[in-house]
Amino acid sequence: MAQVQDELERIVSLPTHRLRIEWRRHFRSEPPRGLSRDQLLRAVTYTMQERVYGGMTQAAKKTLRDLAAKISAEGADGVRSLPPTLKPGVRLVREWRGQTHSVLVFEDGFEYHDRRYRSLTEIARRITGAHWSGPRFFGIATAGKKAATSSAQRSHGHAAGVVDGQV
Repeated sequence: MAQVQDELERIVSLPTHRLRIEWRRHFRSEPPRGLSRDQLLRAVTYTMQERVYGGMTQAAKKTLRDLAAKISAEGADGVRSLPPTLKPGVRLVREWRGQTHSVLVFEDGFEYHDRRYRSLTEIARRITGAHWSGPRFFGIATAGKKAATSSAQRSHGHAAGVVDGQV
């Protein structure tokens, strides 16, 4: 164990060109272009520790794959900016505190009050002044969440939906 700690300390103190040599030693390949010193260091030290202490369990790997798939599908903040079933030309309408709000869907974003936005979440934040999931706010959340969202909106008297077009 002390040997691993000594080796880690040695690697951390290496200049970038020496880290590239360590990469070649551990991975038996050239390091990818564009990796920063920090990325090289992290990869080499992780691999070194993995060989000594063992790698992740299959369950941990599955959890990480599932999280990566979710992030890939929804984005890092957990909100999809343009749901895949929402077609350009669709108009979303949402009543909020007695005022009707209308959003037009474009190929590359949304229009609300003659201004373009990259995501529905930005628009929901502008309308409510608080962080909301845009798709949830406009009633187009994923199927599992949609039913719960719709019933919650009905119970609070807030209508949401699609007017022109299809979802």
